[in-house]
Amino acid sequence: MSAGPLDQAEVRSDVESTAGAARPPGTVDEAVGALLAVSAGGLALLDRHGRFTLVNPAAADILGRAADDLVGDGSPFDLKVRGDVCRTSWPAPGGRRRDLEYRIAPVAAGGYAVWFSDVTDAVRQQERLTAIVRAASSVADAFSLRATLDAVAREVVMTANIAAVQILALDDPQDELRVLGMAGFGDARDFTERLSACRRRGARVRFMDAFQQGAPVVVPNRKPAILADPAWEPLHAIMGYPDWDGFVSMPLTVRGRTVGVINAYYVPGEDPGASSLAFLEAMADHAAVAIDTAALVAQTRTHERRRLARDLHDSVVQQLFSMRMQAKALRAQLDRPDADPASVRSGAEELAELSQSALADLRGLVFELRPLDLAERGLVDAVRVHAESLEARTGLAVDVQAAGGLEPDLGVDAQEDVYRIVQEALHNVIKHAHATEVAIRFARSAGGGLTVEVADNGCGPSRTPAAEDPGQATLGLVSMRERAQRWGGLVAAGPRPAGGWTVAVTLPGPGAGTGDAP
Repeated sequence: MSAGPLDQAEVRSDVESTAGAARPPGTVDEAVGALLAVSAGGLALLDRHGRFTLVNPAAADILGRAADDLVGDGSPFDLKVRGDVCRTSWPAPGGRRRDLEYRIAPVAAGGYAVWFSDVTDAVRQQERLTAIVRAASSVADAFSLRATLDAVAREVVMTANIAAVQILALDDPQDELRVLGMAGFGDARDFTERLSACRRRGARVRFMDAFQQGAPVVVPNRKPAILADPAWEPLHAIMGYPDWDGFVSMPLTVRGRTVGVINAYYVPGEDPGASSLAFLEAMADHAAVAIDTAALVAQTRTHERRRLARDLHDSVVQQLFSMRMQAKALRAQLDRPDADPASVRSGAEELAELSQSALADLRGLVFELRPLDLAERGLVDAVRVHAESLEARTGLAVDVQAAGGLEPDLGVDAQEDVYRIVQEALHNVIKHAHATEVAIRFARSAGGGLTVEVADNGCGPSRTPAAEDPGQATLGLVSMRERAQRWGGLVAAGPRPAGGWTVAVTLPGPGAGTGDAP
């Protein structure tokens, strides 16, 4: 509980009694004073109302006020807590909030002793890690580059000290840039045209320095300079709207090539420190991979490659990048008093190397799969094409059975998920079942929905996917179930009585109220 100001005579009495009780005479008093002076942590005595009676220099520095000014003022600490480490906030001068961790214990004369430290940077780092994870999950169902990078931009703006963000793609300094993500601005639909007008007027565009040099550019007090420069007049209306001051441009680099920049506009009084720049670098990595994936998709010009690139980017790649970002964050925790630097650093480096290696392997898969166009072929024919490919490559006999004219009344996205379920089931047959034949049956389910069954004549329960490779089989089944659940459907898998294995997916009809994918 926080204490408010009370009668000055009462404050003086409490200060004298609490401070006197806490200061033994003679050399002991001098030793205590020396300990208070040299302690790196905040140490303070409070009276019975929770007001400061004594603070050491470190405490005054953390709280941002002189020790004499703090004496008699209410503290932010809860007097009811005993022994546990707690967290609270303190409104430091300038309106900036500081997050404090503290322990509190009663002392003689009805007062309290409190130890506290400033954990603002650690809290913000955790918020930024959460932002990265949210960015990864928020684009899991977004099938466009703009949706992905708009989500990234929103997450960056949600941090405590950034007012606005732009994610820009650029192939060449002389070319027109493309806005792929933006948050924090008002109506900025004509930003590109206005920026081009500024460049023609001779405005110095600092993010071009970041693009050309491949290194971050930090410019304090950038907003006043832009608003005072006539060359920037076409953009004054847009750039004047957010409350910002400093500017950082971070290059987007992937496979040794700079593909754009992420521009961050910092709120007044917030200078980008090392942790903030590390966060921007993490988000820049995330955006660069998204842009690179989209470029690969455009080159292939097939829906299968487009779908695969989105799947990789929106699921596995997102998770791997979250691992890499979390690994970087682990290194930032080395300054915490309870951290083991050697252990944390070793684990972080290992995790980062693992994620980068896995990412490189996954990218290579984009070029190994056959094309798929459900919008033109339809689901049944697409499965038949895939079955023919498997037969030619593996010798496995795949029989696709569907009643004449049966074509599911499903949207393209739902058909693609069913196709992926069948594809995963066939992959498991080839890798685990030692089967010679597979039957794929399409049928109407109750209520006009769809059921697809993949049944093989393999080794059955004794050689199930779980028995041979539990981890991979579990992940594959989870993926299939998640795809079906997006559309209100179910996946069942298990051994057949006559031997072999069956995977069945059932999706409800269009009138079952499943709605669209979340």
